[in-house]
Amino acid sequence: MAPNRFKTLFARKPQGLLNLYITAGYPALHDTVPLLQTLAAAGADILEIGVPFSDPLADGPVIQQTSSVALRNGMTLKLLLQELQGVREHLPDTPLLLMGYLNPVLQLGMEEFCRLASAAGIDGVILPDLPAEEYAAEYQELFRQHNLRPVFLITPQTSEARIRRLDELTDSFLYLVSGPGLTGGNQTADHGAQQAYLQRVEALNLRNPRLVGFGIADKASFDAACRHAHGAIIGSALLRALDGAADPHQAAREFVQRIIGPPIPAR
Repeated sequence: MAPNRFKTLFARKPQGLLNLYITAGYPALHDTVPLLQTLAAAGADILEIGVPFSDPLADGPVIQQTSSVALRNGMTLKLLLQELQGVREHLPDTPLLLMGYLNPVLQLGMEEFCRLASAAGIDGVILPDLPAEEYAAEYQELFRQHNLRPVFLITPQTSEARIRRLDELTDSFLYLVSGPGLTGGNQTADHGAQQAYLQRVEALNLRNPRLVGFGIADKASFDAACRHAHGAIIGSALLRALDGAADPHQAAREFVQRIIGPPIPAR
């Protein structure tokens, strides 16, 4: 059985986890794997790779725009899975996630998708439009066979019973959507309501760690999210930093430093 890199990471670093999202094939077609290496070296704990899709349900304008660029560049799910083969030579320990929508996965075939993702060393999958009960009935065993773990989204409207059910269905982490809206939106308007929601979920004593996403854009919002969760997810703000950058890798390193500070040199 392959290792559960999520559990290994959470045991080593239970708080302040930084999950960074990039769109595959952006800024340029073959930037994905080199950027993953740069972000891991800069201090990212988990890396989430977005599969570009023409009709995303939850993504705000920044991710939509980067997806459009990536699709024009020629990025596809099949090409991404080919490019990721061998990524573990460079990133042996960092948990890697694929985030996308069901349509391209079903076009490729769920079994082929799981096979190729597993062969690349992918740890988890976020498919926001795959209902949890459909996953449990049709795909859970397939995911287990390929050592893939689903990540489910929770919102402020999700009932306690539903949260506990989602907690049962995975052993990765739970993705707490910080509030209403799309990725990249400004979620700071009702800070009190957001903190009350995070505290409510924290009090459930769930078995999986919780990471907060949507609207996390800087050190202040990252730190606020981490007060009642194990970490936070940043996507749109990082992609904005990469947009038009003369050196995307330098822009990525500087972005991570603004969130968590410079990496500690190896001894």
